[in-house]
Amino acid sequence: MKTKVSLILNAKNYDIDVEEDFAHFLTAHMKSDFAFEGNNDHKQLLYAYVRKTSLLYEQEKQINTLIEKLQQL
Repeated sequence: MKTKVSLILNAKNYDIDVEEDFAHFLTAHMKSDFAFEGNNDHKQLLYAYVRKTSLLYEQEKQINTLIEKLQQL
């Protein structure tokens, strides 16, 4: 089932429909990156994007390290 997740960016409300399971995960993470009930500006959005991309980069490095170790077994 789809669930709506909303974010206010520069006084404009943006709604996205996502699967319910993912909506709970997304909402929890958005609350740590944004003023979830208030307005956000472009700078906050950019910082959140860079933080999440940095985490993804670190995860991919760890995955690749694990793959290399497994291939050596």
